[in-house]
Amino acid sequence: MATSEELHKRRVGAVARGVGSTIAAYVDRAGGGTITDVDGREWIDFAAGIAVTNVGNSAPRVVEAVRAQVERFTHTCFMVAPYESYVAVCEQLNALTPGGFEKRSALFNSGAEAVENAVKIARHATGRPAVVVFDHAYHGRTNLTMALTAKNMPYKHRFGPFAGEVYRVPMSYPLRDGGLDGATAAARSIEMIEKQVGAENVAALLIEPVQGEGGFVVPAEGFLPALREWATAAGVVFVADEIQTGFCRTGDWFACAHEGVEPDLITLAKGIAGGLPLAAVTGRAELMDAVHVGGLGGTYGGNPIACAAALAAMETMRERDLAAAARRIGAVMGARLGTIAARDPRVAEVRGRGAMLAVEIVVPGTLTPDPAATAAVSAACHAAGLLTLTCGTYGNVLRFLPPLVIGDDELARGLDILDAAFG
Repeated sequence: MATSEELHKRRVGAVARGVGSTIAAYVDRAGGGTITDVDGREWIDFAAGIAVTNVGNSAPRVVEAVRAQVERFTHTCFMVAPYESYVAVCEQLNALTPGGFEKRSALFNSGAEAVENAVKIARHATGRPAVVVFDHAYHGRTNLTMALTAKNMPYKHRFGPFAGEVYRVPMSYPLRDGGLDGATAAARSIEMIEKQVGAENVAALLIEPVQGEGGFVVPAEGFLPALREWATAAGVVFVADEIQTGFCRTGDWFACAHEGVEPDLITLAKGIAGGLPLAAVTGRAELMDAVHVGGLGGTYGGNPIACAAALAAMETMRERDLAAAARRIGAVMGARLGTIAARDPRVAEVRGRGAMLAVEIVVPGTLTPDPAATAAVSAACHAAGLLTLTCGTYGNVLRFLPPLVIGDDELARGLDILDAAFG
């Protein structure tokens, strides 16, 4: 087997430079809470493929379901010759997502594709053009979703012009907006929408219940419900982007449930299928069914192998109660991160929900972001065998997304490495 060094040399000559990687170690196998590279080195995984492998990288039910489906058929295209597993995934999503109303679902390949289709549905159903998004938001890398995404580098830089009729308003960011309460922060955003866009022009309000790439920003309590209430009154489609927060990651099946928010549409991907590419839009039947036949779909959307994996992953989540596991992980990690924050003045805040936690790193005594210190801590983790990720508009947030099946000993060892890295 080739070494990581040998594979990296091959990569330089074969893979486009614009595709980056967090570490230069090449994976041989993975499972539970660890990854083993081709050189035999074990890494404790605090990334989960960016919140994808919630059930682990090789969950037994998922492996068996994929193997069985591959032996039956790999593809027919649901739009040509449909199959049961697509329908079964949609039935489960309709039942699991927040809201007691009648729902429909459509399946796609990636989170960005789900977001684009949610916008299509909202515009078609309302006859309105405008989409409202928030500071620090991340919604994808396609042309429309780059317009929806806030951060320029590396996601938008020199890739424009972007799609129009996208408007950005302030996010509730308690650390950086003076601790503004949720209702007041929402009123600020709503006033901007009404004055600068006009509620009658808005098709959709699109928001991550907990922001992902933007820095794991948790809005102040009451922010989401106030926006939901305004959207209902204004006839605006409330779209929750739960691509990173969904499927037990935050301690509930979906992050909206923490404040009882019921979105009109919800976009899903990442944790849905144990690592296979699948995404979905689920929402009110009258919105989803407003689109004409043929207006939604795609060649690979709802591929049968990915659907089989999703059904097995969701069964694993239920069987192992991974929402409760996320809460347990969050309690352990939160306590340890709190201890680090108490002694290290660079840590401005520990935040997150469930097993979606982060620390924001600043110049001590200020709120000035310190991306260099953040990168240094992350690099120290990597050198010691802990896979961590950074994020945030200012590049100064360390985010932690362990698989929800990580063992107690692996979690403890990872936190020991993190503790030492801060030192």
